[in-house]
Amino acid sequence: MDLTDKVVIITGGGTGVGKATALKLADAGAKVVINYSRSEKEAVEVVNEITQLGGTAFAFRANVAIEKEVNDMVSQTVTSFGTVDSLVNNASITAQIAMDDLDAVTDEVWDSLFSVNVKGMFHCVKAVVPYMKKQQSGVIVNMGSVAGTTGIGSSIPYAATKSAIHTMTRSLAIALAPYIRVNSISPGAVDTRWWSGNEEKMYQLTGNLPLKRISTPDNIAEAILFQLTQKSITGQVFTIDNGQTL
Repeated sequence: MDLTDKVVIITGGGTGVGKATALKLADAGAKVVINYSRSEKEAVEVVNEITQLGGTAFAFRANVAIEKEVNDMVSQTVTSFGTVDSLVNNASITAQIAMDDLDAVTDEVWDSLFSVNVKGMFHCVKAVVPYMKKQQSGVIVNMGSVAGTTGIGSSIPYAATKSAIHTMTRSLAIALAPYIRVNSISPGAVDTRWWSGNEEKMYQLTGNLPLKRISTPDNIAEAILFQLTQKSITGQVFTIDNGQTL
């Protein structure tokens, strides 16, 4: 996949799927902006790894839930690289709450998850779209989850945010056509630090996996790059779950 000199912002790019995607983007020739909120050390390490391999990248701290910080990140990207060609909306948070524990699902939980997972994603889209419209091209990939389809996940609010992302992806694909494509990745269980200490719950949620494996961050990153480069795809939610939802 050739992404030579394409400018890509990836939110939550310092760890897990974000890190794997950033490295693959750089390997394909892209100039990468690694967004982070709390994982500064990890984000800087990713930038160092990319530059040591001859790529181009910088890290930028922004809480996607705060629109001004997002706008500042996009402005710095354009100042440094001239434009924004692609956005990978990967930043996300969750809360580990038993599905039947309704009392633990407080307003604070709802607000925090929706502020980052849904509104934060929209902030990022809103910020990059003017540059994509100006050049009449752009690609956006939003990170969803099978929880948004099955309703089963780390918590009810988390599943609800992911369902919202799937719907918003379709809405944006219609709204931003024909020049900007918008798609979503819907992973099943992925072996990341999210599940550190909760591995037993992860395997309970996945159930009987036909392929008898858990996805790696690289597996998801490869699908993200496919959506970025396949020009005939828009408004699609790709389920990558080793058969979990069959």
